[in-house]
Amino acid sequence: MALPPPPDCNVALAERVLTAFLREEAGKFGIDRAVLGLSGGVDSAVVLELAARAFGPERVLAVAMPYRTSNPVSLELARAAADHAGTRLEVVEITPMADAFIAAVPGLAEDDSRTGRLRQGNVMARCRMIVLYDRSAAAGALVLGTSNKTELLLGYGTIHGDLASAINPLGDLYKSQVFALARHLGVPAEIVARPPSADLWEGQTDEQELGFRYAEVDALLHRLVDRRRPRAALIADGFPAEFVDRIATRIRASQFKRRPPVIAKLAARTVNLDFRYARDWGV
Repeated sequence: MALPPPPDCNVALAERVLTAFLREEAGKFGIDRAVLGLSGGVDSAVVLELAARAFGPERVLAVAMPYRTSNPVSLELARAAADHAGTRLEVVEITPMADAFIAAVPGLAEDDSRTGRLRQGNVMARCRMIVLYDRSAAAGALVLGTSNKTELLLGYGTIHGDLASAINPLGDLYKSQVFALARHLGVPAEIVARPPSADLWEGQTDEQELGFRYAEVDALLHRLVDRRRPRAALIADGFPAEFVDRIATRIRASQFKRRPPVIAKLAARTVNLDFRYARDWGV
């Protein structure tokens, strides 16, 4: 039995909504500039295109942050994305800062296990966010997020690393929808065709690391999350029970990545529990 297809995307409407979202959210703080990390992948290339349309390419700074083991193709594609969007690209080598920390942790540099490689990848992701927030402070620009809805629901990201941002235009688009929007925005074809990768180590790809294809998981997530279809209905739709349970468990287990830190309640009004206002309250 064939699996249902991933969700569609009204790409023209998405472009209009997301460019307006970027302008309006940044404008609430009197900011008209943006900075983002440009990886050579489709997500950051799409955010760059949206930001260039929202603020003007001259007000957007893209930062490529390679590590010594990064695939050289990533930087080449980052340059292609910046050239297409018409924005400035700054290249910041994070190897010295990442290696300084890795070398200071006993045994981490020599740990070639999956856990060790993920720990090192987390260090790199957080180093990159240090760079972006420094550039944000220097330029008076907001840091834009590039995590899509698939990644957010699966917890496929690093807290205080690639999951950090001031505003995120992609967080309600599944990966399959991001690909469709990329083609609509004219993102260079070689970026769209490249297998998604966090570039954590040589040859690493997202789908290999996750253990399933984005089209498959997007189809399931759309029905499970957006349509709220129960487990029995999802299985009747053709999704294997093991796959449904695995993804549902992963969503629950990564909930802590999608919310602010839990604060122990002692007073009558607790931040993020009883004391809750819009982000731009009072501005």
